[in-house]
Amino acid sequence: MAQARISAKASEGAQQQPQQQQQSGGQLRGRFYRSTSMADRSSRLLENLDQLELRVEAFRDAASAMEQEKEILLEMIHNIQNSQDMRHISEGEREELNLTANRLMGRTLTVEVSVETIRNAQQQESLLHATKMIDEIVNKLLDDLEDAKTRLMSLYGACTSDVPAGPIDQKFQSVVIGCAIEDQKKIKRRLETLLRNLENSEKSITLLEHQKSSVRQSCNSKQD
Repeated sequence: MAQARISAKASEGAQQQPQQQQQSGGQLRGRFYRSTSMADRSSRLLENLDQLELRVEAFRDAASAMEQEKEILLEMIHNIQNSQDMRHISEGEREELNLTANRLMGRTLTVEVSVETIRNAQQQESLLHATKMIDEIVNKLLDDLEDAKTRLMSLYGACTSDVPAGPIDQKFQSVVIGCAIEDQKKIKRRLETLLRNLENSEKSITLLEHQKSSVRQSCNSKQD
């Protein structure tokens, strides 16, 4: 009788073992499938974020290009208003052209484009230092135009990878290197604009001096 009970339990255990293995295998397979599905989702989300990152950078680049275009337009309008050609037309024509130039400048200024640069504390300090160094030269432009141009060229040489035509301001270079990449580009653009304006001013002064010389020669000839 006892032997019959032992045999029955052994038979029952043998039947339950495949069922337990089957259930356990199903649970393992279920976990495996869930893990694979989560990996697929994570991969798709990461791919979407990578694509969005490219679009965000392209968006910032486009906005930065618009900022530069605004600066260029304002500079061009300003140069036309202060050109020698404007001084050699009738007062009525000059007034009409200035009205048009002011209208264009006003419309340009209505466009607000701002790309904020993310900086750490050190980069912020470097930007302020670089800006101060440029401002100090700009504030002394009227005192000595030639010296200011030489100093600005040495600052610009510190910002460019090309072989500079003159000496480089090593101190300014070390300061600019500490700035954020976007700020480095803006500093370089500002120096380019300042140098262009100085060159235009020198041309205007040279032309004015030439005209004065011609007038004096004409007066002397008449007196003779």
